[in-house]
Amino acid sequence: MAYAHVQMFMEKLKQLIYSTDIPMINNPSILRERPQFQILYEELDSMIQILFNLKDQNLHSFEKVRKLKKRFIGAAEEAEDIVDVFLSAVHCRNIGYSPRSDVFQPSLHLEVVMRSIESIKIEFMTINIDNMKMDSSLKTNTLKMQSAGTSRSRNSFGSKKILENVVVGIDRDVEIIRDKLAEDGKHLDVVSIIGMGGIGKTTLANKVFTDPFVVYHFHVRGWVTVSQTYDKRDLLIQVLSSIDDQLELEEATDSQLHKMLHTSLYCQRYLIVIDDIWSTEAWDKVKLFFPDHNNGSRILLTSRLTKVASHAKSHGLIHHLQHLTEEECWELLCEKVFQGDECPKWLLEPGMQIAKNCHGLPLSVIVMAGVLAKEPRRKDVWLKISCSVHSYMASDEKGCLETIALSYDHLPLHLRDCFLYLGGFPEDYPISSPRLLWLWMAEGFIQEDGSRSLKEIAKGFMMDLVDRNLLIVEKWYVSGDVKVCIVHDLVRQVCVEKGKEERFFLKIDWPPSKHHLYEVIITHKQRRVFTNQDIDIMSLSHPPTPSIRLLCCYHTKTTLTHNISKFFHSFALLRVLSLERCKLIDFAPCLALLIHLRYLEIWLSSFPRSICNLWNLQTLLVRTSSSSIILPSNISDLVNLRHLWCNADLYLPSIGKPMKLLEFISKVVWGEGVDNFQKCFPGIKELTSTLYSDKENDFEVLHDLQILQLIGSGYSRRRSVEGELPIGEPNLGKNHIIIRFPATLKQLLLVRCGLPWSDMSIIQSLPNLEFLVIKDNGFEGTLWETGEEQFQQLKLLVLEELNIKQWEASSINFPSLQLLEVTNCIDLEEIPLELGDISTLSYVVVENCGASLLESLQKIRQEQDNVGNDELKIIVDGTYIPSCEPNHDD
Repeated sequence: MAYAHVQMFMEKLKQLIYSTDIPMINNPSILRERPQFQILYEELDSMIQILFNLKDQNLHSFEKVRKLKKRFIGAAEEAEDIVDVFLSAVHCRNIGYSPRSDVFQPSLHLEVVMRSIESIKIEFMTINIDNMKMDSSLKTNTLKMQSAGTSRSRNSFGSKKILENVVVGIDRDVEIIRDKLAEDGKHLDVVSIIGMGGIGKTTLANKVFTDPFVVYHFHVRGWVTVSQTYDKRDLLIQVLSSIDDQLELEEATDSQLHKMLHTSLYCQRYLIVIDDIWSTEAWDKVKLFFPDHNNGSRILLTSRLTKVASHAKSHGLIHHLQHLTEEECWELLCEKVFQGDECPKWLLEPGMQIAKNCHGLPLSVIVMAGVLAKEPRRKDVWLKISCSVHSYMASDEKGCLETIALSYDHLPLHLRDCFLYLGGFPEDYPISSPRLLWLWMAEGFIQEDGSRSLKEIAKGFMMDLVDRNLLIVEKWYVSGDVKVCIVHDLVRQVCVEKGKEERFFLKIDWPPSKHHLYEVIITHKQRRVFTNQDIDIMSLSHPPTPSIRLLCCYHTKTTLTHNISKFFHSFALLRVLSLERCKLIDFAPCLALLIHLRYLEIWLSSFPRSICNLWNLQTLLVRTSSSSIILPSNISDLVNLRHLWCNADLYLPSIGKPMKLLEFISKVVWGEGVDNFQKCFPGIKELTSTLYSDKENDFEVLHDLQILQLIGSGYSRRRSVEGELPIGEPNLGKNHIIIRFPATLKQLLLVRCGLPWSDMSIIQSLPNLEFLVIKDNGFEGTLWETGEEQFQQLKLLVLEELNIKQWEASSINFPSLQLLEVTNCIDLEEIPLELGDISTLSYVVVENCGASLLESLQKIRQEQDNVGNDELKIIVDGTYIPSCEPNHDD
């Protein structure tokens, strides 16, 4: 349980003490215990102020304080278990269910845990602060002495040594970086190579460093490896040694070393490689060594962290090194194993499978080449190895996993739990970004800071992992946010290994024995269980008290819901339950007993009222085979609900009271009992809704709304062309539709709405709109006259599957446009030529267009080439329209 979890528990205690709108909390048995909740809250808050808000930062690293923090977090976790078991007991008795009396006590017993907290407080107060400072100082000095010189002797020469001769697949990278280093700019500039551990950054830098042209172009070349622990003197010695290995350096003072480096670089065009740098602070110190003589000197930097490269960059290039293709992996494997000889035919199939299982990471290929070199060249041997690539990676402690694990060791504390969580997902699993963020929130990894929302903070955490090359983005939203991400197999393996070490979760990828599960859960009080198997619930039910807080099942069926009432005592404290692929016939009534759930993902055929007993629920994801689901009128009893998603329409016939915390809802259909949007969802930020032609669609009252998707009942042009438009179906575009939008709107998606182009003026007037997507006859008509109004902040415009023929617009209409996408608008005759003059426009992307539109794109390309605008990229059906020589005939 991390400090964030303590804060989450504190929020729950505040609700138990003060809330008046949660039916379950208003139970007399709970109200009687409010004084105890109050005392517990005050004690925890007092300890948080003492232990986690220390003014003297030296105390944070002191061993005794670290142990006290760990004890306190354990005590807080125990207190939360006691409170939650008590709440479950009250709830069960309230609905007439009789749980095990030896586990679920009807009274609150906090005496023991309160004594533990008091003991921790007294122990902290009796610690001699002066001694602590002295000890801490001694430790710091010892650390400094130990770290001196460690930069060069670090294992960088271990894992990097085996990569130094790897040249497969990087020739184009070498060319790009070499050309950038040799550009005409006179000021000292920085070129960066970014990528995950083991991808070959140092290899690429070395290839550039030794390139004959680079050797000729720069008068002086030096190399320094910074790494995680570095010392200024050590760095000076490194770079001087690489410049001139004849220098006598060991006896020189720091001042003399500075002077020697200044003399070596004075008025020389130099190239310095700064390898493996981990922080912006390190860069700020290192860069002071290297003067700018305005003669074209360069620094080539390698790092796993995009943030460091961005911080160091002035006008230089940030080059993201990509994974090898399967073909390049195979080429590299052959090169290392067969040393120029042909691969025997009988080894081709298993060999290519081994290369594929390396997932594009050169370090993995090198390790596997070392394994294969020691084994007989027999097909059966290689087949066996091809099935165990991950095992070999894990056993190669000095290579793969250790290299990747450095990234974990360097993570700030607030990101470690978020990172370890990635190990719970199955191999090669496409992770939905919103789903991952909601899981992090449910686990308490994300805490509001007063200025940003939970979502904004969570997105920042995710992008931090992306920038550290620990998450790979598979798909992006049009807004630039991550839509789907994946985890490289080696990174995932590190998550799994570290997760085991930290007892962060239990991962079940194969059918476990009852004895094994019992031992793990009872011995380690396991809190999280991820499984690809249908767990025998009996094996989880042995502990006398509940401990499991998370259960995520990634298989297609489960017996869990059929037996949970029988073994309720093992699952009563579940905070996260994900049954994503388990298609249940019915919602088991016993699931409504799990009142501590904050995240529930489940298949439903209908939406039972009992699900609204889950008052802690923050995120509810419903999957169904039906086209729609009717929400119960007591849905507003889910007072903590923030996110409600369904793959079908959510029909809302009425609602008892506003859902004040709800921020996201998908596919909501309004019934007659609903007066307006604001009454139901006053704080909504993301909404998908049906567009009505016979009533006002007033979104203006939603003062926090930022993302809106409107789905009409009209038919797409494709379907009507195919003759599927039913006879008598009204043309929605000719109906009188009233829409009002809030000024806060940033993203708008219109699908099958059939709006007339004349209504676009309503959208043009929105002051904060940045992304506009119109698809599937979202607007209907053959002519769009943009007029004189501006889309003030619009950055992206997508037109897809429309029957538009003519578009009249100018650059004035889109002063901020960066990307224009036009897809399947086969009748559109041209893109307005003046749009090419938009100074911010970077990309025009067109798919499946007519010949005349292609001609207009050629004209835009020609006009922009004539004025020297080579920044604009035009892509047709995946192919760039190349720039051509300017036309000087005029």
